Amino acid sequence: MKNKLLLIFKFIFINLIIFCFIQCKDDYNNIQPLEHSWDFAIPNQELPEGIASLSAKQCGVCHQTHYNEWKLSTHAQAWTDMQFQAELKKESSPFMCINCHIPLQNQQEYIIKGLIDGDIYKPVKKRNPYFDKELQQEGINCASCHVRDGAIIGPTGDSKGIHKTVKDTQHLSEQLCISCHNAVAVITPDLACSFETGDEWKESPYFGKKNCKTCHMEPINREIVSGYGKRLSHYHFFPGSGIPKVDTLETKILNGLVIYPSELEKSYSVNDRLSFNLKVKNELTGHKIPTGDPERFILISFILKNEKRETISEKTDRIGERWEWHPEAKKISDTNLFPNEERIFNFSALLSEKGKFTLTVKVTKHRLSQEHADYNRLGDNYPLFITIFEQEYLMNIQ
Repeated sequence: MKNKLLLIFKFIFINLIIFCFIQCKDDYNNIQPLEHSWDFAIPNQELPEGIASLSAKQCGVCHQTHYNEWKLSTHAQAWTDMQFQAELKKESSPFMCINCHIPLQNQQEYIIKGLIDGDIYKPVKKRNPYFDKELQQEGINCASCHVRDGAIIGPTGDSKGIHKTVKDTQHLSEQLCISCHNAVAVITPDLACSFETGDEWKESPYFGKKNCKTCHMEPINREIVSGYGKRLSHYHFFPGSGIPKVDTLETKILNGLVIYPSELEKSYSVNDRLSFNLKVKNELTGHKIPTGDPERFILISFILKNEKRETISEKTDRIGERWEWHPEAKKISDTNLFPNEERIFNFSALLSEKGKFTLTVKVTKHRLSQEHADYNRLGDNYPLFITIFEQEYLMNIQ
């Protein structure tokens, strides 16, 4: 009886091994390689000789000014951003979304080797032996752009530093910016990436004349390291929308809009019609406004109030895209401003009573709607917009 049970056990065990072998073999045969540029992180980087860490904080020991500027950039909050973290927690979030927010493989817990059956929701994962949790928190840091193949990549290849430096201006060109700021793909029917800033720039009148660095990394003559002497450098604020990621943080704004308000008379008669025009022009950028995240938009609001602060008339106009995300992701409309495009927004109201009136004109820049912020539970300390123009006009109606 004992021998019979042993034979049965061996039979089951051998068949189990064969089954596992066949299953593993099938899985292996069904693993598809990664295809797109956004599927890949920057491979794990070894420490260049002369530095102790890939962290921005380590770079800031010597490059203090650059480090302090970077801390005011949204690059520094690319990973910790509450909106991004909320999106990342959703079941619909695929593996590749992190590759722009923490681009170094050293910042990622897993290395993705391929996709089972080519399914983006079935990545083949391998634990990353070089994973650095603290480095992950820095988002897009100095090493994201400046460390490759055991060396610091710089614009001059200066040999004064304590670390190995290699000159590579092509690597540090606008193409590095576009590698993340131009991700356009339909991932699944209800999931799409629509970051088209690079394409917008290529189609603008500034292509070949100005690039990302011209505006977002303005040149300045200064010391790179204290005591090393001044030379050509670039600001590292990476200014953008100016909307901070948390209300306790400061960020830098680069506002491409120029706003031209019309004039109002100081006094009107009853039954006159008030007419006010606000011209908004994308005068200073080489891409559309808004650009980047398709949820961004700009509101132009007009509010007319009497001396009791009662609203008599109001109007709101919107610049931006509108998307339908379910059941299929598709753009419904697009009123973004092209480079050098101008648009006039008109407010008109019949003045039917005497008294003192105030017309408030405001232009606000928004990261996303209150509805979407509530859906993602972003909280009250997550700024959704900033005001870039506000003016009050006082008048008497006689």
